[in-house]
Amino acid sequence: MIDLQQNVAGLEGYSLLLAQLESLLADERDFIANAAQFSAFLFNQLDDLNWAGFYLNKHEELVLGPFQGQIACVRIPFGRGVCGAAAATLQTQRVDDVHAFAGHIACDSASNSELVVPLVKDGRLIGVLDLDSPLLARFTEQDQAGIEALAQVFLRLSDC
Repeated sequence: MIDLQQNVAGLEGYSLLLAQLESLLADERDFIANAAQFSAFLFNQLDDLNWAGFYLNKHEELVLGPFQGQIACVRIPFGRGVCGAAAATLQTQRVDDVHAFAGHIACDSASNSELVVPLVKDGRLIGVLDLDSPLLARFTEQDQAGIEALAQVFLRLSDC
């Protein structure tokens, strides 16, 4: 098993966030409860976010799950927008300017950059973790690695 704590130890701030998330989710296994806590945690711990939450895989379509922020799109087809691209490719999408992303879905016109991490457990796509920011190029490679590590902690501590 990968030691996530060791892998992000060099990532400023994320090693502390990993420890905090481990503690936050330690006594609960319910996926929806943990997803709600995780989205609130990210929204409150990371600067310059205007949305943090989940889209869940329901019959090969992404459906809105727990989140923090403005109202959001409810359904996103695989392959459409940044979230749909992450779901279709099973690869994290880090987009500096969503307005330049082909097929971008503007759920909130205030969003300018986005980081979307596919949530895969036992080879199955559970959904995606979506972070939006009003800043252009808000998310760095360091953020991507840190959020991917946090997502793995969430998946490990949640029944899905």
